[in-house]
Amino acid sequence: MAIVAKATGGNDFKPAPAGTHAAVCCDVVDLGMLEVSFGGKTKTQHKVNLVWQIEEDRDDGKPFTVRKRYTLSLHEKASLRKDLESWRGRAFTPAELEGFDLEVLIGIGCTLNVIHTPKPDGGQPWANVAAIMKLHRSMQAPSVRDYVRVQDRKEAQADAPPPDVDTEGMGITDDDIPF
Repeated sequence: MAIVAKATGGNDFKPAPAGTHAAVCCDVVDLGMLEVSFGGKTKTQHKVNLVWQIEEDRDDGKPFTVRKRYTLSLHEKASLRKDLESWRGRAFTPAELEGFDLEVLIGIGCTLNVIHTPKPDGGQPWANVAAIMKLHRSMQAPSVRDYVRVQDRKEAQADAPPPDVDTEGMGITDDDIPF
C-alpha cells in the first residue's frame, strides 16, 4: 500500500479551545536528550512532554489533547517544578526532590488554562498550556478515553515485522529500493 506525502492538508486542524478546562493527564512522553538553543547558546537537555485530555470534544467526538514540553528537572527555577507544585497545590518535600516519578501523574485531574498563540504564517493558532492548577474539590476530572500512550504505540510497532522482511511474498526488500 502506498503512503503518499502531499504539500497540502493540515488546514482542517482545530486547536483545543482557549480557556479554563477540567483535564486529566493521559501521557508522559520521554523525548530523550535534545539539542536546544537559547540566548545564542546550544546545549543538550533531557526533555519530556506532559499530555492532557480536556473535557471538551472535537467535531469527531474524541477529546481534545494538549501538551507541554519540559526540561526533566526539579531545579527551583525549572518550569516543570513550578507547574507540578501549582498542580499539586503544595511544594515538593526534600525527599520528593531526590526523585519524583512523573508516571504517577497519569490519570490525575487538574485545571488547565489554555491560550491560543498565533502562528507566524497566519494559520490555525497553537493551543498552549499557560497554567496548571489543582482541580477544585467540586469538580471531577474527565476520564482518559480514545488515547493510546506513545510508549504503547512504539511497543505495538516493535511487534510488527522489520521493514526489510518480505511479508507479501513478492521477493522485494528495502535493499531493492534505489534510494
